[in-house]
Amino acid sequence: MNQFLIPANSKKSMLIFGIFRPIDLIIFGCGALATVLMLIIIKSSSIPIVVIKLLPLLTTALLVFPVANYHNTLTVLVLIYQFYTTRQKFIWKGWCANGTKNKSK
Repeated sequence: MNQFLIPANSKKSMLIFGIFRPIDLIIFGCGALATVLMLIIIKSSSIPIVVIKLLPLLTTALLVFPVANYHNTLTVLVLIYQFYTTRQKFIWKGWCANGTKNKSK
């Protein structure tokens, strides 16, 4: 009787490779592009400079890395930021709420 079974992984079909949102791939692509450009432009063979050249790629890879119970690290950081910067408003409606109109007059 109009009952539908929705699979638990139905959101995964909306993701690229079942993991990434388009914005995740854009962020990772920008980090990869910045790293490639830095590797081409900056000529150096010392270890600290190579690590600095790889930082954009490593940072963006860390941001789009999947995390348990959340989508990825970027989502966790956004939720933490929103929790501490925005005032939360909880609206409770229970059995004593008077928001409904009685039409049985």
